[in-house]
Amino acid sequence: MSNAPLKLAVIIGSVREGRFGPVVARWFSEQARRHGSFEVDVIDLADARIPLELPAVPPALDPDLQRPEEMADLTRRLSAADAFVIVTPDYNRSIPASLKAVIDWHYTQWDAKAIGFVGYSGASGGLLAIEHLRQIFNELNAHTVRNYVSFPRYYLLFDEDGRLREPEEPAAAATAMLDQLHWWATALAAARSLEAVG
Repeated sequence: MSNAPLKLAVIIGSVREGRFGPVVARWFSEQARRHGSFEVDVIDLADARIPLELPAVPPALDPDLQRPEEMADLTRRLSAADAFVIVTPDYNRSIPASLKAVIDWHYTQWDAKAIGFVGYSGASGGLLAIEHLRQIFNELNAHTVRNYVSFPRYYLLFDEDGRLREPEEPAAAATAMLDQLHWWATALAAARSLEAVG
């Protein structure tokens, strides 16, 4: 395997008007770049056209299915990633519809890759969404790491400039998660390389 940094896609899962996701993603991306093990690509789902009408044949059965042209850049960036971190709130005790649609439009892009989570919301800190995402990605043969970052009552934790008022504990949580993500992403990338050769 090469010594090039692994490619980490940080996905902003909410497209709702007035969403807080970009603030959280900006903070986390800074942590990931500081970690030094990843080349970071921030993917904002608000920039992509995501059809809710899914194809007749699921991507698990037809990995090369024809996707709408407007999704080409998104699909390319997901394919290029060695690992993912999903930044998500919970909506009605689950995940945003935009995020679920993107997951369901793809399969090989998640297969045998490592995934971490950063959650934020009023009371649960996004943990309800994270638990649903663990179940979904398990079905897609992805590995979700145990550690995560959570921001309950996020509106009290960040100041008006989008900076954490008390950054030490979240930064430590991010480092622990990134350490796990790097270990698994490295192992899975090596395994995918061997499978491709063999």
